[in-house]
Amino acid sequence: MRDRSRQRGVELLEGHLMPDHIHMCLRVPPKFSIAFVIEFLKGKSAVRIHRSIGNKRVTGLHFWSRGYCVSTVGLDEETIRKYIREQEKQENQQKTLFE
Repeated sequence: MRDRSRQRGVELLEGHLMPDHIHMCLRVPPKFSIAFVIEFLKGKSAVRIHRSIGNKRVTGLHFWSRGYCVSTVGLDEETIRKYIREQEKQENQQKTLFE
C-alpha cells in the first residue's frame, strides 16, 4: 500500500492490517479527492493480491467491499495514529472480556 500511495503523492502515515479490514492514516494532496485515492488503493491492491495467490485473471473479481469510512484529521492526528497502532490489541482485549 505504501508503494502504491507514493505513486500518486499520497503519504501513508500509519496503517494496520486486520483479518477483515484495514486502518490507514493518509496524507492526501488537495488535488485528489478521497474517493479517488481509496478507489485507486483498493483497485491496485486487489489486483496484486489476486496475482499473488495465483489468480492471473482479475476481471470481474471482487476483493474489497464497496464501502469505506473516512474522517478528516486535524489537530488530533497523533490520537488517530495511536488508535491505528493499538487497534488489534484493543479488539483482542474486548473479545476476552466478553468470552
